[in-house]
Amino acid sequence: MIEKIELQWLLSFQAVYEQLSFKLAAEQLEIPTSNVSRHVALLEQNLGLRLLERTTRKMISTAAGKQLYQSITPLTCAINDALEEVSQFGDSLSGHLKVVMPDLPFLAEIIAGFCFEHTQISLSCDTHLNPQEGLLDGYDLVLRFGRGALEDSGWIAKEIIRWPSCVVASPHLLEHTALPKSLSDMSKVPCITSLSVLQGMPWRFKGEQTIQVQSDYKVNSGHMAKAAALKGLGFAILPMHACQTEIDNGSLIKIALNCEPEDLVLYALYSGRKYPLAKVKAFLDHLISELKELNLTTS
Repeated sequence: MIEKIELQWLLSFQAVYEQLSFKLAAEQLEIPTSNVSRHVALLEQNLGLRLLERTTRKMISTAAGKQLYQSITPLTCAINDALEEVSQFGDSLSGHLKVVMPDLPFLAEIIAGFCFEHTQISLSCDTHLNPQEGLLDGYDLVLRFGRGALEDSGWIAKEIIRWPSCVVASPHLLEHTALPKSLSDMSKVPCITSLSVLQGMPWRFKGEQTIQVQSDYKVNSGHMAKAAALKGLGFAILPMHACQTEIDNGSLIKIALNCEPEDLVLYALYSGRKYPLAKVKAFLDHLISELKELNLTTS
């Protein structure tokens, strides 16, 4: 039977099964939606059974579809690993690199420089400060921030940059707010937190300590958090390098607590396959090298 089935039919079915959408599967595979639909139809026709049930509202897998997906997934992964292993013998770097990363100037410069050096690489880059795991399907590499332990996932996490952090406040805020000296005190004062990233609530400190803080100012930007802290809108956790000038000139005060905040870490996440994609490995080497040139702290 295998001689009657094309590999692309199986790959299209696999993507549709994971996405439960022809449109999303097509975006992942970067082929027209009509092609994906035709591939699945041809696969079902040659097998003589339904793999996916379609309705106007949703799509669900049949028992046969679930069995096929579970059976072929290890095989397609093994084929891909074999091809990746062989590709290591090639001299040129090429292909489509799909990345999710924060919209930061230094990262923009680095990824542009990488593509300038490797003209046979085509790039698709989406910007998210803290992408959720369901958003990662179809990408080769994800750069994201974290404080403390990362949640378990099927991705390999490589530490790229680690920034020591501190709690700061403006002199104006401290004129009418009691100076916190402990984590218990911090839970009673106004704080600036993230809206949806880094598990903005609770705040995380070293030694796996966490506290719930009071916050009426939530933002997904370190620059906005710093600006709010300077205006006296609350206490903020900021990377030391981002607020050292303000600490030195007195416009922000570093708060001495009985525990330090967890470091802010930029992680690179990529598939846990046996052989990392050559383009991913090359980009990570380029990223780390460039960060060293910029005198940023790296792992």
